[in-house]
Amino acid sequence: MAQLNESLKIPCKEEVEFSVAFRWQHWIRALSIVVLVISGFYLAYPFLSPPVNAEPTGFLYALFRSWHEIFGFILVAVILYKAFLFFFSKQHANERVSFKDFLNPSVWISQIKYYLLIEKHPAIKGAYNPLQFIAYVGFYIMIFLLILTGLILYSNVYHSGFGGLIYAPMKFFETLFGGLSTVRIFHHILTWGIILFVTVHVYMAIYNSVFGKEGGMDAIFSGRKWKKNH
Repeated sequence: MAQLNESLKIPCKEEVEFSVAFRWQHWIRALSIVVLVISGFYLAYPFLSPPVNAEPTGFLYALFRSWHEIFGFILVAVILYKAFLFFFSKQHANERVSFKDFLNPSVWISQIKYYLLIEKHPAIKGAYNPLQFIAYVGFYIMIFLLILTGLILYSNVYHSGFGGLIYAPMKFFETLFGGLSTVRIFHHILTWGIILFVTVHVYMAIYNSVFGKEGGMDAIFSGRKWKKNH
């Protein structure tokens, strides 16, 4: 019976997938995106009215705008920190290695077959499969443009301090976009792009966790993942 039980065991080894720093920036970034989306929609279409008061204290719109700006700058800081981890941290070299899988056509084909439930998950060298890698590239391009358009809008409201410091370069980008109205449209469209990405991201994370059976979903909480020994 002992031999039978041993034969039924699938040999696996525990690996550190994400560091503490990576997990913290991930969840701070996620919180920032949620707050920015909610507050951003309110700034575009105010869906709440402040309580009627005889005193001039009903500054609900200003409150939402302040939270939007605070978490906007938090997002900028987190994205800069994430970029540092990706390009320079030795502990996160597995993310950079994912680029090799991205350039490998056979891994692409195997990964697509895996999502079609006709093949097992391919062995990949890095942290992300090719589809994940290209999706994250698109995500960070959208985030960069969101930050850029957000700073353009910020500099046109605050003309002193940091707003005054970035006013001239942001005015250049404002002209490239074709004016403030176009900047706002781009900012709004990019927000919907982020919402779509997050929806698909959560779905695929659950999908990989269920069908991969390697603790893919758990890794963003514990940092550890189980790799099967082939």
